[in-house]
Amino acid sequence: MTAVLKTEFLGQKYENPFMNASGVHCLTVNELDELKRSKAGAFITKSATTLERAGNPEPRYYATALGSINSMGLPNKGFQYYLDYVVDYQKNDSDGKAPFFSVAGMSRDENINILKIIQRSDFQGVTELNLSCPNVPGKPQVGYDFQMTEQILTQVFEFFRKPLGVKLPPYFDFAHFDIVANILNKFPLAYVNCVNSVGNGLYVDAASESVVIKPKNGFGGIGGDYIKPTALANVRAFYTRLNPTIKVIGTGGIASGQDAFEHLLCGATMLQVGTALYEEGISVFERLEKELKEVMTQKGYKTIEEFRGQLRTL
Repeated sequence: MTAVLKTEFLGQKYENPFMNASGVHCLTVNELDELKRSKAGAFITKSATTLERAGNPEPRYYATALGSINSMGLPNKGFQYYLDYVVDYQKNDSDGKAPFFSVAGMSRDENINILKIIQRSDFQGVTELNLSCPNVPGKPQVGYDFQMTEQILTQVFEFFRKPLGVKLPPYFDFAHFDIVANILNKFPLAYVNCVNSVGNGLYVDAASESVVIKPKNGFGGIGGDYIKPTALANVRAFYTRLNPTIKVIGTGGIASGQDAFEHLLCGATMLQVGTALYEEGISVFERLEKELKEVMTQKGYKTIEEFRGQLRTL
């Protein structure tokens, strides 16, 4: 018996559930094309702002023994750069790996304006609205302002009719899971992406008695092994609280086939890889695909749907 990783998501069929996490290996057309040619089932663009941004000063990423810390500051080539790419891809490629389009305005008005342009555009794919960037100095995460989150989504769905998902920050309290799920269930969202990095961690180099990244005096988003339990908790919390029509993408700490299996078991449909992709490069997808098949075969599963969401409790 050979395990099969074929995945259906929003009516589209993918060879496997793996994607890059927005922000990793997706800044330029060349990087996006490398993802297209990789073993990833799908891929997503860098979160775009209206105008090009250089991002925060370097060093702004640091690998640690258990993951990473970063404060990138939304470096991107600007909204039009990525819109041109995804529209051109849609017209000229039929490989079934249509890119998701991530956007992250610096204000509510900017988000609305960007989404209005997408609604009017020829792009018919999936848009992801990033409500959870923790690394822009002076800009709080929208996802932690519940009233603002509801206001933005209310305004968006007055005009937006294309598939839209939201990328969420990690939540840490059952009350917050309940509040956010109640808000999200009011809207025809395609999916939620759980989670962005755990914001404003601090990593200290004891030898130099210093922080390791320059922006924000060393404070940055934590990713990798550190955050897998938090990511799994958020995947499970929203999988069990959201309307069944709202799918969950699992992101956080996926560096092995077992990590992927755990996210799927908790209820994720697609999986995004960040730190492991940054450290290993696009060959990570081939390894993850192989390892996930091995885990499934050992457990006697032929398809993901046989176990997705079937986490047991004691």
